[in-house]
Amino acid sequence: MQQKIVLIGGPGTGKTTVINYLANKGFNCMPEISREVTIEAQKKGIEQLFLTKPLLFSEMLLEGRIQQHKKASELNNNIVFFDRGIPDVFAYMDYYNTDYPKKFKQKSNAFTYSKVFHFAPWKEIHTTDNERYESFEEAVKIDTFLTKAYTNLGYQLINVPFGDIEQRAHFILNSLSGE
Repeated sequence: MQQKIVLIGGPGTGKTTVINYLANKGFNCMPEISREVTIEAQKKGIEQLFLTKPLLFSEMLLEGRIQQHKKASELNNNIVFFDRGIPDVFAYMDYYNTDYPKKFKQKSNAFTYSKVFHFAPWKEIHTTDNERYESFEEAVKIDTFLTKAYTNLGYQLINVPFGDIEQRAHFILNSLSGE
């Protein structure tokens, strides 16, 4: 049976760096899509789509992450890694206190993951850029909404220790092979 492994955590915690490392090692990885959605909106003159039209942005993310989940199911790989998952969408909506349709949580229950690896906020590596504008303090708050969303859905989070990229990736891989 295929394992769908999701990496979660606030912005700037090292998820994408580890996903890229795993992809370079030959693992099938589904990238974070919020940057793509943000960049596309910026090309259309909307600087921060999430801040100006949060529901539209979230609908686009939800659909994109569902498509990733379906695509992963079609692969013949035993393990597929995801840079963020479907529940991240409503967790961010909760953080920004934005109303959203019930389907956000329904889809989170319909498209599930085998394991959830949590990357805690880490001040030493946190940075901002054109698509990641949240301060470290905001990242810490977002992280609490993310962990709450996943635990409320019944997931047990596996906390990834701080360390270099290889150490973090090997922790995840060793956690998976130890079953």
